[in-house]
Amino acid sequence: MTTTLPWSPNALADLRDCLDLMTADNSVPGGVIAHGTFDTEPGYLVSGVVARECGDAQPGPATVYDVASLTKVLATWPLLGRIDRLDLDAPLREALPRLSEVAPGGQVTVRQILAHTSGLRADTRLDRYRNTGTDLAELICGEDLIAEPGAGHRYINRGFILAGLLLAEVTGRRLDELAADLWQSLGMTSTTFGPLARAPHVAPTELRFPGAPRLWGLPHDDNAALLGGVAGHAGVFSTPADLAIYAAALLHGHRDRSPLGRWLADSMVPQSQIEPGLDRGLAWILADGARVAYHHGFTGTSLYLAPATGRYLAICTNAVYHHQDNRARLAPLRALALKAITDEP
Repeated sequence: MTTTLPWSPNALADLRDCLDLMTADNSVPGGVIAHGTFDTEPGYLVSGVVARECGDAQPGPATVYDVASLTKVLATWPLLGRIDRLDLDAPLREALPRLSEVAPGGQVTVRQILAHTSGLRADTRLDRYRNTGTDLAELICGEDLIAEPGAGHRYINRGFILAGLLLAEVTGRRLDELAADLWQSLGMTSTTFGPLARAPHVAPTELRFPGAPRLWGLPHDDNAALLGGVAGHAGVFSTPADLAIYAAALLHGHRDRSPLGRWLADSMVPQSQIEPGLDRGLAWILADGARVAYHHGFTGTSLYLAPATGRYLAICTNAVYHHQDNRARLAPLRALALKAITDEP
């Protein structure tokens, strides 16, 4: 049985100091870090402002962020885990019968998609398919593979786009409808696919062209935007409070062996090595001997889970506000978060 370990004040102080430094040097306008255990109320570390466009409004538990690739673990991954009849190791063409027998991507499995070992093209570039009049799954699967499926790890968004299409195919419902039902059942009332109306509690992201409006309530991911904001790899907006609810539900389920918790446990079995010390499970990155699962979003978000200690961290920033690719500036905070959640107090 899981014994929860509380967060140490020193670890939280270090995280707050790092977030404050990032705000001070304009790496981010501000941000929120939710922290807690599955059996306690969440706490929040807050710094800076939401954005210049929002005036003096400070971020908080209810600030809405574009979570980018956290969509993979907030929507696509849990929804796949709810389909009992889905064979993770069957070729996609069995679930998507409209695929040609000779389509290279038709041999890829859901397990390989989740483990990022599909061998699908690494560049997403759905804009190349505009106005072709051909089904998107057929277009993606019709491309030549860049590697043998299952041969090695390479982070690929196309697989999760396919997974979102597959979910709609096998359930007969849209991805956003399926996700909304899941989030409502967990009490995540502020999590949704975009677009959203501009508001002071919604964090803007990137200014792509000087003099043009900043992205605000629209998906930062171009390919998600091409799909109307609803995609299996990106497009979700959420709050620190909802991410805390989700993390607690996953950890609680892991302890109680609920269906969602069993899916998390199954997903924390390493499928492929990313680098020494880091593996990929099903969707999640695994660290600390597969005792910690986490995932990042390009816009400046992260979610960390430690089932063995019952602890979680959720980082919400709009890091692309000042810099289009801010991964290097985010690295110290993300490294500190990983250290904090793996260290036992």
